[in-house]
Amino acid sequence: MAVRTKWTVEHLCGHSIVHDLSDRPADRRAGFVRWLAGRDCTECWKASRDADTESKEQWLAARRAEEQQAAAEWAERFDMPPLEGPERALAWGERSRHQLMTASHTALVVEGSWDKADWAELEEKARSVARAGWWIDQREAEGTDLLELLDAASEGDRGTENPFR
Repeated sequence: MAVRTKWTVEHLCGHSIVHDLSDRPADRRAGFVRWLAGRDCTECWKASRDADTESKEQWLAARRAEEQQAAAEWAERFDMPPLEGPERALAWGERSRHQLMTASHTALVVEGSWDKADWAELEEKARSVARAGWWIDQREAEGTDLLELLDAASEGDRGTENPFR
């Protein structure tokens, strides 16, 4: 008598599905059936995954909107000029600038030894870099590196209304 190949599994979601396990070794079928019984059926799993993707996308959109609002309020409060570049890069550049400037302030002033005059000098240099792409390119930089990065920025990064940025 051969070990059966078709098993009826009562899934965690409540659906009862017949699974053909002929492609599995005979000694692993029963264990696999127990594993399947502890999970939703394929259709329910896919529906759950799709719902999770939608909720993640909604969460991400809400998070981006919050970050964008914070960046806009910060830019206005600290008199940062608008960035230049392609429309699709502007918001990302603004968020990147805000995040790097905030990280830099924390590292250099709050946790470091910089005073208000040192920070004011760095802010002026930051105001001179208008290309959104430059800020996007620096988005993973350490806050302590910002002064050196600003000093290395080219004239093209400083904003001369070049339409090809």
